[in-house]
Amino acid sequence: MFKKILIANRGEIALRVIRTCREMGIKTVAVYSTADKDSLHVKFADEAVCIGKPSSADSYLNIPHIMAAAEITNADAIHPGYGFLAENSKFAKICADHGIKFIGPTPDMINSMGDKVTAKKTMIKAGVPVVPGVEGLLESVDHAKTSAKEIGYPVILKATAGGGGKGMRVVSQESEIEKAFEAAKAEAAASFKNDGIYMEKFVEEPRHIEIQIAGDQYGNVCHLSERDCSIQRRHQKLVEESPSPFMTDELRERMGNAAIKAAQAINYESVGTIEFLVDKHRNFYFMEMNTRIQVEHCVTEEVINYDLIKEQIKIAAGEKITGKNYYPVMHAIECRINAEDPHNDFRPSPGKITVLHTPGGHGVRVDSHVYAGYVIPPYYDSMIAKLIAVAQTREEAIDTMHRALSEYVIEGVKTTIPFHLQLMQNEDFRKGNFTTKFLETFKMK
Repeated sequence: MFKKILIANRGEIALRVIRTCREMGIKTVAVYSTADKDSLHVKFADEAVCIGKPSSADSYLNIPHIMAAAEITNADAIHPGYGFLAENSKFAKICADHGIKFIGPTPDMINSMGDKVTAKKTMIKAGVPVVPGVEGLLESVDHAKTSAKEIGYPVILKATAGGGGKGMRVVSQESEIEKAFEAAKAEAAASFKNDGIYMEKFVEEPRHIEIQIAGDQYGNVCHLSERDCSIQRRHQKLVEESPSPFMTDELRERMGNAAIKAAQAINYESVGTIEFLVDKHRNFYFMEMNTRIQVEHCVTEEVINYDLIKEQIKIAAGEKITGKNYYPVMHAIECRINAEDPHNDFRPSPGKITVLHTPGGHGVRVDSHVYAGYVIPPYYDSMIAKLIAVAQTREEAIDTMHRALSEYVIEGVKTTIPFHLQLMQNEDFRKGNFTTKFLETFKMK
C-alpha cells in the first residue's frame, strides 16, 4: 500500500480523497493555487504545496509544478480526482516515467476511451450497443449532408475530443447542416484544439443512465449498478440518483453486462463509468466512458455502502477486487449545490460566504470544502457542495432531500438551492417522468 498520496485537485474531491487516505493510514499532500490557500483541503492534508497562480493553466493543469511537488514531498502516488488532469494520458505517462503511481487507468486505456470515434469502434467490436452513426469523422459539409440522409433526421454533430456539450449541435433538417457543421467545428477547435466532428442519430426523449464499474490489474471486472443523470442543464448534470426510476431488473442486467463488456474490451483497471443514452423504449446506446472517479460517485456509495475512493486506491496498489456485481439496497439522490443564480439564467456567483449552516440528520450527507468566511474564487467550476439524501424508497429520499435543502443556509452568494427546492416538489420529477430535456420546460417561480 502507498505511504503518501498527492492529490492533484482542489475543493471537495481533494477533501474526499484526504478523508479516505486518513482512514487507510496514508499520508496526504495537497497542492493549491494562490486563490485556494484558505481552502479546507489545504488545511486537512498532512502537507501542502503551492503550485502556482489562480489560473488552472498555471496551477492545477501545470504538470511540471505538480510533479515537482510530488518529488519534494516523496509522494509515491498521485490521485487526480475528476476534471483537470484526471483523464490526461500524458500526465499518467509522466507519473509512470517518474516511478509515481497514477491512481487511475494506464495511458493506453485513457487514450482508447478519450477519442470518441475510437471508443465507438472499440464498443462495436465488443458487442456493446452504440447509437447509429457515421464511421469516422465528417470530412466536409457535403459528407455531413449525405450521412444525415443515410441515418435519418434528427441527427447530432459531436466533437470527437469533446465533453460538457462543447462542439455539439442537433440538426433536424438539411437546411441547418452547413451552419451547424461550421459552428461545431469552430467550437471544438476553440475548446479542445481539435476540430474533428462526427455524426450520430439523435436519440429522442433520452435518459442519461450510467453504470459504475471497477476493474483490477488481473482482469476482474464488476459493475456497481446505475445512476440516472438525466436532470441536466446544457449537458451539465445537476441531479443524480440511484436506482433510476426508469430502470427495470431486466434492463439493469443487460446494461450492467454491456458495461462489463466495455471495460473488458480495454482490460480496464481502476473505477470508471460507462455512460449510456436510453430511449423511451428502453433501448440503450453507449455514449462514452469516463476513465476516472465521477462527481456523483457518492450516490453509488450510499446505495451499496461501498467506498469507491478506497477501492480505487486499493486497485492501484495491486489488490484484487471480488468480481461480484453490486445492486442498490437503498435510494439516494444528489443535488449539486453551485454558486450560481437560478433566477438569472444560472449566472456564476463567486464571492464571500458570510453565513453557512449545513443540514444534517438521518439520511443526509454533505460533501463540501466551504465554510463561513470562505471566498469562492471565480477561476474554477462553480460547484461548492454536493448534498446527498438516502432513504429506503425514492419518495422518502425526495422528502429527506427537500427537508435538508430547506435547512441549508448559504448567504453572501447566490446558489442553486432554490432551484433544487422547487424541483423536489415538481410533480413530474416526483413521478420519475423526465428526460434529459426536462429543464428546457422547467420554469423557476
